[in-house]
Order: sequence, then structure tokens, then C-alpha cells
Amino acid sequence: MRMLRLLGKAALVLSALALVVYFAMEQITRWQTMKRLEEQANAIAAHREAQRAAPNQAAVDTSLPAPPVTPSGTPAATSATTDAANAPAAPAIAWTTTWSGFRGARRDGRYAGPILTNWKALQPLWTQPIGRGYASVVAANGRAFTIEQRGVQEVAVAYDVLTGRELWTNGWNAVYIHDGGGPGPRATPVVDDGTVFVLGATGELRALDASTGTLRWRTNILDRNQDPGIATSPLIVGNTVVTLPGGGDGKSIVAYDRATGRVAWSALDDEPSFVSPVRVTLAGVDQIVAVLDNRIVGLSTDRGTLLWESAWSGHAAQPVIIGDNRIFLSSGSSGLALEISREGDRLTARELWRTIRMKNNISSSVYHDGFIYGLDMGILACIDAANGELKWKAGRYGDGQTLLASGHLVITTGEGEVVLVRATPDGHQELGRTKAVEGRTLNHPALVDGFLVVRNGAEMAAFDLRAK
Repeated sequence: MRMLRLLGKAALVLSALALVVYFAMEQITRWQTMKRLEEQANAIAAHREAQRAAPNQAAVDTSLPAPPVTPSGTPAATSATTDAANAPAAPAIAWTTTWSGFRGARRDGRYAGPILTNWKALQPLWTQPIGRGYASVVAANGRAFTIEQRGVQEVAVAYDVLTGRELWTNGWNAVYIHDGGGPGPRATPVVDDGTVFVLGATGELRALDASTGTLRWRTNILDRNQDPGIATSPLIVGNTVVTLPGGGDGKSIVAYDRATGRVAWSALDDEPSFVSPVRVTLAGVDQIVAVLDNRIVGLSTDRGTLLWESAWSGHAAQPVIIGDNRIFLSSGSSGLALEISREGDRLTARELWRTIRMKNNISSSVYHDGFIYGLDMGILACIDAANGELKWKAGRYGDGQTLLASGHLVITTGEGEVVLVRATPDGHQELGRTKAVEGRTLNHPALVDGFLVVRNGAEMAAFDLRAK
């Protein structure tokens, strides 16, 4: 018995030591991450200062030295700096399109205009060092907007699409570090009618003037009991900004008045997912589709009233509309097609087919002429939208992202390349490939007026894909 007691005590001591070691390692890892974030912020600050000293410099020399430069200690309430006056003159362009939200204006990864499909001499128009994070880029009126981690701040930034020059910043004190995913904000901003709405990983929601970065209003969508790590992009629906904080008390989905930031309505009690809400028309009904922790739902656009629901536990990829009343869902384990039917004022969802041939782990698929194209666990695949049958599977692109333009797939690979593939069910036809940014790249690319903008957690680049 004494031996058993001794063994029990020894096990308790070892467990306590293991916990101490674990927490010590956690603190060391966090300290190392914060140190790297500080160094990166210093390098960006030095780069921007050097760039301002050379006002005619459009393309960026990323080998510039990075002497210690302390980022401004801006208060959490608001801060904005503008560099538009120092930007070099750029050719006049009649900007006619926007890439206003995550994966585009309709959030479907589709670009309507023509693009260049001869990539033999394709080179970046410019490159620019930026901060950490997984947010994508949105663009309007020749400006690209994103959100980055710079040291101890999350920073909303505006860039000139043609030159890559930083035009303004608006930052606040916040740091989110995920054990597996690393540091930085995750939610892509949305730009609409002269206002940029940005959402940080810790719940900070801001409405900023798109021209100057001036704060119009701010709020935080999380309460003290909710975990940070927000990844869902805000959605503009009429006069509201729809967010998915998740949680109980009927506040899983919360819409804010876009002019004042006051709560307009809230709905449901589900935990959140990583999927951004979309506004679509299914079965002739305008609605918000939201993928939550254990189900997908359709909601009315005015008050968030539940219209239909279907069980769904995978929440890695954005839903894809594949017909007037059909929607495709995918995750790292399977894919599912639903049919939404209308009977009077009632909507119902019915499963059409399931597949293991399109498993979107981190990326999302696109729909074109009756077929779904996407990365099936990193390998490009094409399936028939009518029944989920595989047409072909080839080409390894890692944790990349996919756009559709001019009947072609524009793919960013997990290693920072951009690739052009013909969107056809007849087989895999890769037409071009070039390096865009260095390092791991999970961020979704953006296309606006023929300019492709790519970023990751260290660098951003642009390509002129306007059809010649």
C-alpha cells in the first residue's frame, strides 16, 4: 500500500511538473511570437519611411534595411495616418468594378470581366511587405483594403492598386495568437459606398472612411465570455452590417446599423463557424445563408427570421450556389448538395447528393457551366454539379485558393504561386504559373478591373491581368 501511495504521489508530482513545463513553453512560444511581430512591425515602419522619402518609387525593394523603429502607441479608441499626399502619380484608370467582399461582391469567387490568359511573361506589377494575418483584400475605386497584425496592433490599411503605396492606416491595440494558425486577424473587410467595415480577431468592428481611414464608429461584437478568433467577414445587407459572433441569448448572428453601429437585430443561439455569411436568392427568395457550428440556415434579410435549415457539421468552405435553388457545401471530409424548395411562405431543404470527391479543407470551390471546381485536399478537381460525380482530379496546389475568370481558374498555391488553369470538364490543363509572394499563403486573392492582388502574412503583390 505504501508503494502505491508513493507511486500516486510521484504521478501527481510528475503531472504538476508537466503542467508547469507546458505553461512555461506556452509563455516562451508567445514571447517568441510577440518578438517576431515587433521585428516585422519595425521592418514595415522602416520600409514605409524609406518609401515616403522616394515618392516616385512605385515598385518595392523588399531588401531595404530595417533599423529599429517603434510603432506609434496609438490608443485603442482610434488612430489614423494618411500617406496619400506622398503617393506617386499613377496613370488615370476608369475604375468600373469592385471586389467589395470576401471572394468578391457576391462572395462566389467569380470575376465577370475578361483577363489576360497568356502568362508567358507575367511578372508582378509591384510587391509590398505587410503584416501578419489571414484576411483577404477588397478593392474599390483603385484602392485595396485589408487588415494586418503589426506588433501589438491590428491595423486596417488602404493601398493604391496601381503602385502598392500605403495610403492610410487605422490601428488599435489587439493581439490574437492561435496555437496552430499563428497570429493576426482573419476576417476580410467589406467596402461599400465609401465605407470600409473591418473586423478584428478579438471582435473589434470599425466603420472607416474609405478615402481617409477616419473612424466613423466602432463596437465590439464579442462579450467577455466569448472566445476570440473571429474569422467571418461582415456582410452588408441593406442598411445593416451582419456579423456572426456566435453564442446564446439570440445573438449568434447580429446585424448593426451601418450608419451608427447600433444593434439592428439579432437571431439564433448557435456557436459560430469559420464561414462568412452570404446574401443569395434561392427558390426565388432573397436571403442570408449562414453556416453555423452544426447546421446551415437561411434567414430573412430584414430581421434574421429562420426560413430553412439543414444539419451540417463541416464548416471550412464557403457555400457555392449551383442553380436557382441549389447550394453546395464542402469540408475536409465530404461535400453535400441541397435543394431549397418553396411551398407558399415556407422553405425546406432537401439533400440531393453527397460526395467525397470534393473535400475543401481550407479553400472554397467555384461553379462554372454546370461543374464545380475546387481543391480536394490540395488537389484540383472537377465534379458534375448535377450528381457530384468526379470528372477529373490532377495538379497539387496545397492549401491554395481558387477564383474563376474568363472561363479559367486563377489559383494561388499554398506556397505563394499564382497558376492559370482552364475551367473545363475535359481534363486538367495548366496554362501558366509564376511566383507571387514568399512563404505560406492561405489568404484569398482579389481581382478588380483586371488587377490581381495576392497577399499572405508577410508580403503582398499585384499583377496586371487586363486583357490586351
